[in-house]
Amino acid sequence: MDAEQFRTTYERIRQQMSKVIVGQEELVHGVLVATLAQGHALVEGAPGLGKTLVARTLGVVSSCIFKRIQFTPDLMPSDVTGSSVFDRTTGSFTFVAGPIFTQLLLADEINRAPAKTQSALLEAMQDRQVTVDGHSRPLPLPFVVVATQNPVESQGTYPLPEAQLDRFLVKLTVLDPPREVEQKIVLFHARGFDPTDLSRLEPATSPDELLKMQRFAAQVRVDEAIIAYIVDLVRRTREDRAIELGASPRASIALLKTAQVIAASSGRDFVTPDDVKPMVAPVLRHRVMLHPDAQLQGVTADDRILDIVRSAPVPRVG
Repeated sequence: MDAEQFRTTYERIRQQMSKVIVGQEELVHGVLVATLAQGHALVEGAPGLGKTLVARTLGVVSSCIFKRIQFTPDLMPSDVTGSSVFDRTTGSFTFVAGPIFTQLLLADEINRAPAKTQSALLEAMQDRQVTVDGHSRPLPLPFVVVATQNPVESQGTYPLPEAQLDRFLVKLTVLDPPREVEQKIVLFHARGFDPTDLSRLEPATSPDELLKMQRFAAQVRVDEAIIAYIVDLVRRTREDRAIELGASPRASIALLKTAQVIAASSGRDFVTPDDVKPMVAPVLRHRVMLHPDAQLQGVTADDRILDIVRSAPVPRVG
């Protein structure tokens, strides 16, 4: 695969998804970037904004095995990973795989499950394997988790631990669409659009091709000046007075991977500073913790990240 083939396939996937996803181009782009960067996406937004539909649509157009877990307070880790069941006919235990053994996993309303159940995803998201009863079992590739959460409700929810948050390559926020976009969505439904019926979609790629795209993106050239720029952006989160806890080196690696995907999606085999900037907020917003004083003043993580991007010197490349 070359850069032009990558760009063509990326556009084909995006265009197929746009048949049913209206007005959420940034969300579609963010989920695709996370997928092709071999990462996972946390999607936060109020109900009814298309978070679940994006994941289901990606499953159809990518031809990946798709499964959904509805996270609830009574969900157990074994409900996610699977468990060993005693077989009376053989007199031995047989492993019954859980829904995590898939290629594209929708973890719906992930913050409704307690930390013990959320942690069942940690090994899978990091190492692409699941260990049950002392046996490690590899997950099918590609393996991508798209998790959703509602930022409004607090009753019956459990905040994701920092270790869990850090496993997500990006955190995408979904906002209400503009009036004209919302009117277009309602018009879609008035003409008979059924979000549960995705038969109008056509497969735009295959799991094997996605793996090739992931491998190509990982080989996109990144000059040392760009790497220094990425590290500078992340280190500034540790020096910002409004930020109590800055991002770790894992954030620098995540920013590198997303920039490589964006460069490849533009048909290039090298990264520029403009490939880095669009994903700074999605990569960093869930990895920084604001000082309480800054929160009281109404400062958000995105505010501080935007200021950091504006103030950081941009290298000249080429």
